[in-house]
Formats: sequence, structure tokens, C-alpha cells
Amino acid sequence: MTQTVSKAHKAFLRKLYLCYLISQDKHNLLSLHKMTQMPRRTIQDTLASMSDIGVTVQFIQEGERHNAGYYKIDDWGPINPQWLEQNYVCMTTQLETTIP
Repeated sequence: MTQTVSKAHKAFLRKLYLCYLISQDKHNLLSLHKMTQMPRRTIQDTLASMSDIGVTVQFIQEGERHNAGYYKIDDWGPINPQWLEQNYVCMTTQLETTIP
């Protein structure tokens, strides 16, 4: 029996998934797009709405081009990064995403 994931729950999981990826390496929009296969606009909207779950994400500029740099989590808020590591497979399964 498969469990249906609501739109709101999927949006929350998407935020957690991007938090996890950003915490593991220096990612920019292009690398997140390649890794997740999410549309770039979805990634941008998700990153812009991270404050909804209390997470602060910052883009660290490296170089002159405006997209040269990476995302960094400044404040995890109520999210426990260790929980994300332990539940990464479950999150990607519910998002129907392949694990990189």
C-alpha cells in the first residue's frame, strides 16, 4: 500500500531535502538542479521560502558573475541536521527522487 503525500507535505520535504544537500557541499542553483532534477524555478522558490520553516539560507558570492557562488545555511532554526542525515532516504523516497 503506497501512501499519498500531500502537496504541503511534499513542499516541506523538498525544503528539508535542499537543506540536506546544501549542508553536504557547496551548491549553486545549477548544481542543485543537476542533482535533484527539480525545475530551477522550483528550487529558487523553495530556497526563497525557507524562512517558512525557520531556516536561513544565504548565497555566498564567489567571483564576478552573479551566479558564481554557493548556498550556505546560516541558521537551522528548529530543524535538526542529524535527523536529516538519518532520514535522507525516507525523504527522497517520499519525494520520488533518486538518491545521488
